[in-house]
Amino acid sequence: MSKKQNIVVLTGAGMSAESGLKTFRDANGLWEGHDVMEVASPQGFKRNPELVFDFYNQRRRQLLKVSPNAGHLALATLEESHHVHIVTQNVDNLHEQAGSSNVLHLHGELFKVRSTVNENHILDWKKDLVLGDLDENGHQLRPHIVWFGEMVPMLTPAISITQKADILIIIGTSMQVYPAASLINYAARSTPIYFIDPNPSVRSSEFDNLTILSKTAAEGVPTLVAQLCGTET
Repeated sequence: MSKKQNIVVLTGAGMSAESGLKTFRDANGLWEGHDVMEVASPQGFKRNPELVFDFYNQRRRQLLKVSPNAGHLALATLEESHHVHIVTQNVDNLHEQAGSSNVLHLHGELFKVRSTVNENHILDWKKDLVLGDLDENGHQLRPHIVWFGEMVPMLTPAISITQKADILIIIGTSMQVYPAASLINYAARSTPIYFIDPNPSVRSSEFDNLTILSKTAAEGVPTLVAQLCGTET
């Protein structure tokens, strides 16, 4: 393709799985052995902040040890040929590590923390977070993560981005978690949609112009990017 198109990419946990990051939710619905409400809700944080800190400290340490996979790297190269916006449900920074420059995090970021009082007071943070880590006004810091029951402040800009898509690519997500799953409905009906997942949860009959690639992110994304850039062999 010679004309630069607006390509919007929606990514979920499957995008980072091949980098060695565990998906938070186990098959039995627990998050690393914990009930989700214990470690990912305002109520759980109020009851046991140390448990919540430990949970995210472990995730942060793990993220420091992994690298982008071929899928992340392929999306970064796609920027050479098209306008690319990534909307991710992931809280890792692997898209940024790979070189993608337009990344919107719907659910927050592991390498950031924020004030428990002023949600706009956000700091970069790669070390462990503990009780007693305070903002400049003496308020406790917390993970910069959107927990269950909280508003998703980046949803509105994500909707605006999706509405402008010439092509929509969905990678490694079941499209079952709302409100993120609703984004697909904001793309124009004529927009080509590519769904990459080894166990796709949608059928081609559900959407107009839907192409399913039953592949992992590391395998399927480079293949699609080569096709979109006209470099496939």
